[in-house]
Amino acid sequence: MKAVIQRVAHASVVVDGSVVGSCGRGFLLLLGVAEGDAELDAELLCRKIVNLRIFPDEAGKMNRSIKDIDGELLVISQFTLMANYRHGNRPDFLASARPEEAERLYEYFKSLAAKEVKRVESGIFGAHMEVSLLNDGPVTIVMDSDVLKKK
Repeated sequence: MKAVIQRVAHASVVVDGSVVGSCGRGFLLLLGVAEGDAELDAELLCRKIVNLRIFPDEAGKMNRSIKDIDGELLVISQFTLMANYRHGNRPDFLASARPEEAERLYEYFKSLAAKEVKRVESGIFGAHMEVSLLNDGPVTIVMDSDVLKKK
């Protein structure tokens, strides 16, 4: 499972002309599920993300988590994070989990995050989405659950 975490002042997602999810200060999170991912991958990523200290403290140092600042989270499913671009110029997405499994783990991740973060919203799984955000920093971190398993 891969995640792209962007610290934002605010973000929103539009589907068919309507806002379906938004957040204030917090994270815009792009989440990709790979073939073979399981609940453990979602749990490892969620635990790391909600405790990730990348918000400034009183001294301006990145020392606070999304929980510490009472921040918000907008989660967007993004299978393209699993792109294989090694050969040719057209990426393949064969490493992505099948849609039913990806959606199940995406929903599981959101349920875990909702236990830790005051407000969690999302896009619509499988829909064409228009995502808008105002980066704060910018601060962007890419995580892979496979890296967290190697501790």
